[in-house]
Amino acid sequence: MARVKIGPAPPDRNTLDAEVARLRDLDVAALRGRWHTVFGRRPPPHVPRHLLYRVLAYRLQAEQLGDLDPESRRLLDQPDTPAAARRPAKGPKPITSLRPGTVLGREWNGQMQRVAVLADGFAWNGKTFPSLSAVASAITGTRWNGPKFFGLRQRGAKGRAA
Repeated sequence: MARVKIGPAPPDRNTLDAEVARLRDLDVAALRGRWHTVFGRRPPPHVPRHLLYRVLAYRLQAEQLGDLDPESRRLLDQPDTPAAARRPAKGPKPITSLRPGTVLGREWNGQMQRVAVLADGFAWNGKTFPSLSAVASAITGTRWNGPKFFGLRQRGAKGRAA
């Protein structure tokens, strides 16, 4: 005798595709009405038609195929403002102490600039400088944050080098 597994029926992909296609044919007023039915509240007045459609289509798919896993939901829910979304997740990337003998490189105005890390500073173009910022300023002719110039710090990160 064959065993039959009893449980929820697998999602019917054809039915789901047909429902999403029906959403595509609705006008803004009908999409707003459908939103109210699905979410139990009116959609925000400024949401355009294409976003109403996408959110409703996603909701249909999530109900039939399953929603995001908890880790993905947590990640998407983290930033509460656009500024927070642009911040690095764990703060600025710390600059570890550079070992003497390390060579840093950066292309500037079409020429490769190489800087050697010394025990007591940085060597570039036959001269010794006390900091990477001094080297970056000598290369560019303007004030620069040395670690940022050489790619050791993320753009826009604040804080001091270790």
